[in-house]
Parts: sequence; structure tokens; C-alpha cells
Amino acid sequence: MKYFFVLFLALFSVAGFAATATPRVSIFSTTVDWAGVTGIPLKQFTGTVKGQDKSFVKQGLVLYYLDSFPCYGEADSVRVWLSPNGKMVGHLRLVCLYNPETISFAWRNAGEDASDAVTSGILKCPVNGERNFTIDISNCERGKNWSEFE
Repeated sequence: MKYFFVLFLALFSVAGFAATATPRVSIFSTTVDWAGVTGIPLKQFTGTVKGQDKSFVKQGLVLYYLDSFPCYGEADSVRVWLSPNGKMVGHLRLVCLYNPETISFAWRNAGEDASDAVTSGILKCPVNGERNFTIDISNCERGKNWSEFE
């Protein structure tokens, strides 16, 4: 028994020495504790999407918010549908450290009651306002389609 204890101490000491001799890098997700990592308190933001870019909206536009610093979406409020006449169905609620200047969506054209399916690509949109912000779809920039990322 003493032999195992001494061996364990020796291995633990060697591992501790090796750890101090080699720089350690820790990689972990900070998403769950941005407030703790930055010291900035989280706040809730609500967004409205509007605009009537008929060439892009077509029969309707489904938008899925893509989490990105300084915000992440509340699970039940990251999908909205924009009708051809500019009516938004759904909620966009974000938790942010501070007011975002732009946010990104995955998008696809579909009717209001369409089931969730693969999206077409990324859409980057400027944010107007603060805690209750607005996004005008005609000011958004269409990014690459997902097939272009391969």
C-alpha cells in the first residue's frame, strides 16, 4: 500500500513539474458567462424586423438569429417570419452585454407555416435603436450561401 502511495505522489509531482514547465492553454466556451468574463451585466433586448424588399422576401422570409458577441438569443425567440407585406410573426429577444451594431441571421424563403428546414445562407443587418431595436430588411447585406463555404 505504501508503494502505491509513494508512486502516486511521485507521478503527481512529475505531472505538476511538467505542467509548470510547459505553458497551458485553456479553451472553453464563454457563452454561458459573458457577464462573468467581461464584468458587464447582461440586458434583454427586443427586436422588430420590417421592410418590404419584395425581390428578397418573396412569399415570406424565415429568419433565424445567429448567436454572436455581444448577444445570444433566448431559445424561444430566435425565429421570425417576415411576410411579403412587411408583417413580422414571432419574437426576437436577445440577451446582450451592450447594444449590438449588427446582427446576423440564417435565412430562407418560405411561407408562414412552413416547417423548419435548411436555410440558404447568411444575412447581416444593421441595428437601429437600443433596448427595443429595429432592423430594416432592405438595409441588410446578403452574405454567402452555405454552399459557398465548402
